[in-house]
Amino acid sequence: MRPSTDVFIVGGGPAGLAAAIALRRKGFRVTVADGAKPPIDKACGEGLMPDTLAALADLGVVVDARDGFAFRGVRFLDGHCAIDASFPGGYGIGVRRPILHQKMIERAAALGVALLWETPVTRLLPPSLALDDSAAAPQNAGVELAGGSEISARWIIGADGASSRVRRWSGLQAFTQCDSRFAFRRHYHVTPWSDCSEVYWGKKAQAYVTQVSECEICVALVTRNPKQRIDAALEEFPELAHRLANAQATSVERGAVTSIHCLARVTRGNVALLGDASGAVDAITGEGLCLGFRQAAALARALELGDLRSYQQAHRRLARRPTFMARLMLTLDGRPTLRRRVLRTFAGDPQIFENLLAVHVGKTSLRHLAATGARFGWKLLAA
Repeated sequence: MRPSTDVFIVGGGPAGLAAAIALRRKGFRVTVADGAKPPIDKACGEGLMPDTLAALADLGVVVDARDGFAFRGVRFLDGHCAIDASFPGGYGIGVRRPILHQKMIERAAALGVALLWETPVTRLLPPSLALDDSAAAPQNAGVELAGGSEISARWIIGADGASSRVRRWSGLQAFTQCDSRFAFRRHYHVTPWSDCSEVYWGKKAQAYVTQVSECEICVALVTRNPKQRIDAALEEFPELAHRLANAQATSVERGAVTSIHCLARVTRGNVALLGDASGAVDAITGEGLCLGFRQAAALARALELGDLRSYQQAHRRLARRPTFMARLMLTLDGRPTLRRRVLRTFAGDPQIFENLLAVHVGKTSLRHLAATGARFGWKLLAA
């Protein structure tokens, strides 16, 4: 007989491990497989917002300032214009991705999750792809691993990133919308100069600066130009270039694709998608991890009920706020005249920026955002 598990998760990144932790805490037998060797690094901004820290704490994963560098809020900079706001009742933490990944690995292992590293999954076994979405999922589905071994599972979870093979194998490739950009990241040995995570706005790119230790910062560039690189792009950000002029790079430049992509469906039969495999928000929000962690909690609740249909509904609901905020932020991308008017408006009425940041980290509702938007619109007309 093939070895069996209740839930098999393809992908051992933060989203996959979050699902494994949430499901194990509900009593499921969980196996995670990933072709990489941990801890896994990824080109990202490495700033964890307060709501992301809260989602991690709900999973029993504690990240504090000793693991990186605490920051009080967010600062926007565009030429000589700068505006910042503090998080409402909390703080963020900049932390290197391998440190976060190792903490999640240790939490999953302590709970009894079976972790199969350097173990690619080569295909799904029928009847994983049964077309019905009934509550009674197939009992004898599974996966095939590299080398030909097989593992049976009642539920298959695809948490294998934006280029998910599970998504392709399960026929869930139908996108309702997709808009991609390109991200590049490098670390520098330099004393942090700000108590905020900073966003520098340029004509064709944004640069995100996050402190990750007492002597190191993370610089992430996001652009629509796939050939752009950090050194050349710094010409758009003279103040940042000046600060980094004599700083030693402490990591190689890494690249990734960042996008807003939404799927028509994230479940089929007894297969469900999670994290970037299930759709994503542009890195401009800094909310990708938090969204994946909240999806993991929703997935665990759905499997506890034995019905993936409730996960489909929860997934759509969870994506609304970060997707809305991403599109709001992307409106400023490539529109320097509008952006400067917006920042002048924020500078003239800092409460608007503070309210938007509160919405961004989930401290207020979209209804509150509508009221803030009306106030902002009136001020913008007068700017």
